Amino acid sequence: MSRIRSLSEFVIALISGLLLACSFPLPGLSLLAWVALVPMILIMARRPFVTGFVAGVGFFAFSLYWLNIVMVTYGRLHPLLSLVAYLLLVLYLALYFGLASWLSCRLSSRLGYPYAMTLPLIWVALEYLRGIVLTGFPWNLLGYSQVENLAMIQSADLVGVYGVSGLIVLSNAVIAAILNWFGHRERRFGQVRYVLLLLILVVANLVYGTWRLGGQSDAGKPIKLAVAQGNIDQTAKWDIANQVHTVETYLRLSKRAAAEGADLAIWPESATPFYLQDISPPQTAVVKFVQNAGISLLTGSPAYEQHGADFRYFNSAYMISPRGRLADRSDKVHLVPFGEYVPFSRFFPFIDKLVYGIGDFSAGEIAPLDYDGKKVGVLVCYEAIFPELARAYSKAGSQLLVNITNDAWFGRSSAPYQHLVMAQVRAVENRRWLARAANTGVSALIAPDGRVVEQSKLFEEAVMTGPVFMRDQLTLYARFGDIFPLFFLVVSLVWIWQSRLRK
Repeated sequence: MSRIRSLSEFVIALISGLLLACSFPLPGLSLLAWVALVPMILIMARRPFVTGFVAGVGFFAFSLYWLNIVMVTYGRLHPLLSLVAYLLLVLYLALYFGLASWLSCRLSSRLGYPYAMTLPLIWVALEYLRGIVLTGFPWNLLGYSQVENLAMIQSADLVGVYGVSGLIVLSNAVIAAILNWFGHRERRFGQVRYVLLLLILVVANLVYGTWRLGGQSDAGKPIKLAVAQGNIDQTAKWDIANQVHTVETYLRLSKRAAAEGADLAIWPESATPFYLQDISPPQTAVVKFVQNAGISLLTGSPAYEQHGADFRYFNSAYMISPRGRLADRSDKVHLVPFGEYVPFSRFFPFIDKLVYGIGDFSAGEIAPLDYDGKKVGVLVCYEAIFPELARAYSKAGSQLLVNITNDAWFGRSSAPYQHLVMAQVRAVENRRWLARAANTGVSALIAPDGRVVEQSKLFEEAVMTGPVFMRDQLTLYARFGDIFPLFFLVVSLVWIWQSRLRK
């Protein structure tokens, strides 16, 4: 009987994680997030860590399945090694779910606090740490599940995506408490305050969100942007023989945009697969186009700096002025571990032999690009998943955010859509227009309220043009950053210390 019970609890926890994964693209059933953790919470008291850990395995295994596509198809890793790496990452990420469950139960039993009080705080604190520890991987934070409900994410300009995550966890904990209260009439009155708290916060969030959606306006003269999506085959992208075709594709798309009156054309990450700083036939073709069209061009390109006999390489974005001058350069700040560099390469010199195409890039610094006296903050590739980077660009004076990326690695999976919703939240957090240029999609023009004004399809050539506005005002979140999760982290640490005193 005990084994059957343990197995049933295992299945329930796994289902809880799978339901939560379904609230993210794809399929993106956002309402599921508000109840998906309820089964896990109802059973976690008996085996807290295991229950949370199993739910985490279900969530990350389902929502990050596309990692195998990246490692096998493009990293050319053996399928067996890819599976091992994928499972290790899933098990690592599931630890955060396990810790949240275990700590919540521990604090509830030792300090007498209900789950509705402990779980949201601990969950948010651990989500925040997940974005920092081991270079950070804040992919699919709970708050991102609500992007389809624009009113629910507008408060991100106050408390960031972590605030939305906390509200979702509170909902799950309160619903679980309501189900537990049946048959325990004496407990109901004392716990009803958490139901009221949830209702107040949800209503306040919706009222604020509705107000923000209806009250935003842009001032000044708009800039007509053109976002080009070349749909260049990833397997041939870095082939020298393919450089002419790549450049011709982007020039053809951009000439169409220039004819429609575009002021600034944006090409994706590494759209020019050569050193733009060096004169060459494809470089000359790009410069001549800009001069003839009389527009500015922001494009991704590799770059290098020479210091004596040493070279440093960067994943960069250039701003080319209408005169054809390389006016400014911004380098990627947060590099992809085991993709653009090998962490602790002195200790693991063999890793770059296991995976094809690992780079040896150096990290840059926050440096907005100058565009006609205005500032543009460029997030390269998965930098868009880090809230602190977009915030840093806003604080550095960026009036427009741009995300250039190459999501061809993800294939026709849910990853490009998951990546897109994170960029949408960056727009809301900073109240900036955000232009997203992706080699194979999804490219988009995103309004400051997170609304996608225009969006491309996957693996198709496309060029999108539309007006955007420069914005100067800093949001509360842009000014003060992640004080919300930091406060929750401090409170959690204080509770843990108190619980140790009450053994």
